[in-house]
Parts: sequence; structure tokens; C-alpha cells
Amino acid sequence: MPDRKPSDTIRFLYTFKFPDGMVKQFEVLLNASTLELVTKKDLPKPSWTKLKYQQCEQCPLGDEVEYCPVAVNLATLVETFKDSQSYENTGVQVQTPERTYEKQTTLQKGLSSIIGIYMVTSNCPVMDKLRPMVKFHLPFGSLEETVYRAVSMYLTAQYLLMRKGKTPDWDLKKLTDIYKMVGHVNRGIAKRLSSASEEDANMNAVVILSAYAEMVPFSIENKLAEMDYIFSEYTKFE
Repeated sequence: MPDRKPSDTIRFLYTFKFPDGMVKQFEVLLNASTLELVTKKDLPKPSWTKLKYQQCEQCPLGDEVEYCPVAVNLATLVETFKDSQSYENTGVQVQTPERTYEKQTTLQKGLSSIIGIYMVTSNCPVMDKLRPMVKFHLPFGSLEETVYRAVSMYLTAQYLLMRKGKTPDWDLKKLTDIYKMVGHVNRGIAKRLSSASEEDANMNAVVILSAYAEMVPFSIENKLAEMDYIFSEYTKFE
């Protein structure tokens, strides 16, 4: 059977199914070439999406930018769940171009997965560094899976840099710096969402992302060494 024709967009469909029968769906479309979020022109821009409102620490955007690009793209999702609590039970189905994932989980964890896509595809100069990971989006990933994917992404980028005659960072030092900056953004967005919501589901979804970001630099130093046994065919002495 021949492969389907390549598309101009990559589509993720998130479906939240609640115990009372309510169903909420969110379609995320990305430019297949740039992985940039494909957005509508008339997105709502509530006051909390202003760049200067709870602006992230060390934000690289200047006064010429009126709205935080991440906040604007999150606005519709945040409005939908502003009255929802973190630990509400929900069934989350995620349709990706290659397969479908399903999990019974808490609302905060389901939201964390889709918010992660928005944050790295919204043209935030800090979060864009993680954008390649969305090409191989893994909903509900564990910390170990997140570390493995982040390091794999970064080392692939270093190999490509080497192929272009540039100096690669095989020691992952700059990856640690990237995640420190990502932590600033996560904390800033969490503050915005706290102001924009009556309940805590939106904010705690970002808190989960923030906790992972805080752990990645530590895990690079420690968890990777614990994976040594997986790579014994490569690391054993000849």
C-alpha cells in the first residue's frame, strides 16, 4: 500500500472525554516545513496575553512586541478550562499523523500535553529551541522519556552542525542552559494562567511542564548514566 501524499500541515487532535458525557476537542495544526503553529487571524487577546503582563524573567522580546505569542495561542484553551480543577478525571485521546494515543488521567496531565505543543510552536525565541521535539510528539511522556527525547534531539542538532563545519556541543552544556531559560518561561506562563483562571487546571498543567524542565539539567548529569546498560552493545569494551 503506497504511503499517503505529504501534507502541508501536521495535525494533532486532542479529545477530552469527561465522566458526565461532555466532550471537548482541540485541533492543532502545524506548518509541516517549519513546525510553526497555524493560527487563525482573529484569535482572542485578553488583557493577560499582553507581553508586559507577568512577563517572563529574562524574556528576549522587546517593546515592539505587544502580545506574548505563547499566551495568545493558549487563550482559547485556557478560557475553555478556566473553571476546571486539576484532578478532574478525563479520558484523553490524541490523534497524530501516525497513531492514536489514549489515556485515563487527570485533566492537568492531559492539558500539560497539549499546552506543551502550543508553547514550542508559537514563535517564542526561548521555547523554539525545543520545537524539533514536536515533530515526534509523545503525549503523556514520563521524565525519563522526556530526557531521552531532549538529548536525542539536541545531539542530532549537534551532528548536523558538525556536518556544516561548525563546532558541536557534545557535552550538552548549552542544552542545560536552554532548559534553564525554558524554566523561566514556564514559570512566567504559569503566573499568567493563574490570573486568567478561576480554578487551577490550566496553571498546574504548566507547573508539570515546569517541573520537568527543572529536572532535565539534573537528569542529564545523572539519569543518562543510569541508561548505560541499555547501550551495552555500543559501550562495552572490545
